[in-house]
Amino acid sequence: MPRMARVKTDSSIFHVMCKSISEVTLFKDDGDKKRYLTLIKKYKTLYNFKLYGYCLMNNHVHLIVDANGADISKVMHGINFSYAMYFNKKYKREGHLFKDRFKSKIVNNDRYLKTLSLYMHNNPTTIVEYKNCPEKYAFSSLAIFLGKRRDFFKLVDYSFIISFFGNTLKNARKNYYNLVFRCNEEKLKQEIEFEDEKAEYNNDRKILVRNFNPKDIIEFIASRMDISKIHLYIKYSRKFVHAKALAVVLMRSLCNFKSSDISSTLGNITQARVSKLSTIGIDLIGSNEKYENIIGDFIKSYA
Repeated sequence: MPRMARVKTDSSIFHVMCKSISEVTLFKDDGDKKRYLTLIKKYKTLYNFKLYGYCLMNNHVHLIVDANGADISKVMHGINFSYAMYFNKKYKREGHLFKDRFKSKIVNNDRYLKTLSLYMHNNPTTIVEYKNCPEKYAFSSLAIFLGKRRDFFKLVDYSFIISFFGNTLKNARKNYYNLVFRCNEEKLKQEIEFEDEKAEYNNDRKILVRNFNPKDIIEFIASRMDISKIHLYIKYSRKFVHAKALAVVLMRSLCNFKSSDISSTLGNITQARVSKLSTIGIDLIGSNEKYENIIGDFIKSYA
């Protein structure tokens, strides 16, 4: 039986759930969970989506993702494919890791969004040692919501959801925490089932339109790196690798370009090299303060 086409729009908020095949534990140790969060960070940098919360359990993952103009399928395929490669190599196995495709449901109103967030953060209460203190579970964003832990991976845009729970941040956090414990899990499960996807929900959010001109990106990078534009078209030049890598990341993020599109734009470059440059650019943005805001700086200059 053919698979149903996924319901999606690039302006939606999604409840995403990924589950491992029945005979395999998705995360065998804390290192695996940290690796998955690192991959979310990588693809968040690349696709500039927003993450409104997460919870990583041993055999499944819950994410609340605001696509922000990106393609949710590309985002999740990148994260899960990369993690499966890491997992299979680490544990010397072959074959599928995830059960089918990731599941996604469009969040279509405020009530569903609040209910989903509470339910997701209630998940760790099923673990004995976290039954009365889910905020202490390290691989959920609840502690970040409550201001009890730094967001070391800089992943979560928590202010959007927490603002629904009170007029001040202090009151909102207190109300939110109390409601997490008042969750009726079975009732909430019924409300967030993955079926009957409905119309998109924007809630007056400003969505990033991914239709920027690659020529503007090349001009911006050349100016930012104080080089000539022609250097970005040179096939072999270690001196300009960082400039080309940043240009590749911006094109993938803001033009919705595939590797083949970037190859055509820059010329004299293979798709495999584009992939390598993309990784270099993402690492550069994540590790060098000089470039950590480069995507936002470009948007401000050319929006």
